[in-house]
Parts: sequence; C-alpha cells; structure tokens
Amino acid sequence: MFYFIFNLIMALIMFLLGICFYKSNGKAAEFLTGYNSRSKEERKNYDEKTMCEAYGRRIMFMAFPFIVGTIIDFFYQGIGCLIAWAIWCVMFVLLLINRHMTEH
Repeated sequence: MFYFIFNLIMALIMFLLGICFYKSNGKAAEFLTGYNSRSKEERKNYDEKTMCEAYGRRIMFMAFPFIVGTIIDFFYQGIGCLIAWAIWCVMFVLLLINRHMTEH
C-alpha cells in the first residue's frame, strides 16, 4: 500500500509543479538552474513565458510514469514504483540532454 500512495503523491507533486510553471507567466524562470545565474542582458534573449510553459508541460508529462506505476503497484506491490522511477530517471536525463543541446 505504501508504494501505491507514494506513486500517487509523486504524480500529484509533479503535476502541480508543472501547472505552477505553466501558469507562472514566466516568473518561474528564476527556479531554472543555470538560467537564474545568467546576466540580465542574456535573459533578454529568452521568452520567459514560453520557456516556463514548455517546462511546465514537460514536468506535467513527467507525472505519467508515476500514474502508470500506481496502476502496476495495485497488482504487483513495489514493481510499479521501481518502473516509474526508472522511466522518470530516463525522462530526466533526456530533459538535461535536450536542455544542454539547445543552450549551446
């Protein structure tokens, strides 16, 4: 039962965090690592609202593995949590790679 609830909480956290980024009108850009350390001149080259909306959608999509993990945990305790975290880690690494490629 712990894994079931844990996956639901993680899915909820990811979804709500994504919504906060999406609805922030660019104000959440301060929380993006690397972006907040750029100079004001460099920040003017970016559309913060569009960037936050894109990250918000991506973060909301990162809740999906935990939803699938919750369903799997209902039948096979603990397996769904392991699968959800494995998929989430792959998604996170892909996000970092994509971000590195677009910034350089």
